[in-house]
Amino acid sequence: MAREATAVTLFALGLILVAAVCHATWNLLAKRVPSGVPLVWLFGTLGALLYAPLALGVILLQRPELGPSQLLFILGSALLHIAYFLLLQHGYRGGDLSLVYPLARGTGPLLATLGAIALFGERPSLLALAGAALIIASIVALTGSVRSLRRAWAADGAVVFGLLTGTVVALYTLWDKHAVSVLAIPPVVLDWGTTTVRSLLLTPIAARRRREVRALWCEYRLMVMGMAVLVPLAYILVLTAMRVTPVSYIAPAREVSILIGTAMGAHLLGEGDRRRRLLAASGMLLGLVALVLG
Repeated sequence: MAREATAVTLFALGLILVAAVCHATWNLLAKRVPSGVPLVWLFGTLGALLYAPLALGVILLQRPELGPSQLLFILGSALLHIAYFLLLQHGYRGGDLSLVYPLARGTGPLLATLGAIALFGERPSLLALAGAALIIASIVALTGSVRSLRRAWAADGAVVFGLLTGTVVALYTLWDKHAVSVLAIPPVVLDWGTTTVRSLLLTPIAARRRREVRALWCEYRLMVMGMAVLVPLAYILVLTAMRVTPVSYIAPAREVSILIGTAMGAHLLGEGDRRRRLLAASGMLLGLVALVLG
């Protein structure tokens, strides 16, 4: 029995590692592509079309229950993901990938783990508390100092949007964990439903800004298509892992993407303070490992 549990956990962690690469890659693309709502609508609509055959196939084969509770959670997830993508886009307008990405990804699992402790009755050990403290210290180190953190908070808003994005990450992690584990919504169906509803909700705004949508598609077609494939794929892998593994394991473990995203920003985009940001991201990752082990 213990061997089977270990195998399940290792399988889930394997999914998370693949998801981390996909997640960091689409964030790199998002940093390079301008716009807010037009971009979110465009890659979301394409993603909904691309994954529709897979989602409909799962619905026909598995026949999951899709009653009022399930539909309510799909709607709630769509609203949370709209907030997530728009906050992230705002952050990338004013800040570097190697700053905003680790802030968003580091605070998200910290809050999600604390939420899981509060909601699911888990009790943190001293190691877990030390991990949380290390994450907070790494967040400060990522911006240079407490004074720099205050300056960045007041100036370009990148730190604010990074932390707000992390808060939304925590909320949708706990929300979607309930959806796939308790309500038994298949991960592919949940993500496709969320993406479709998100696209429908943003369609009136995208229609008013159709010139921006058209220009975005003409200039950044390959990057938008890359996001349409990678955004759903990354989260479907995470949702699949969450069905079989506690959220307090999954939320921190997926944050290996922090190092990947920070390295991408530092090396591929030539962002400054490379060494400090990589060290801070490494500290954040160690803190997340401590949360898992604790």
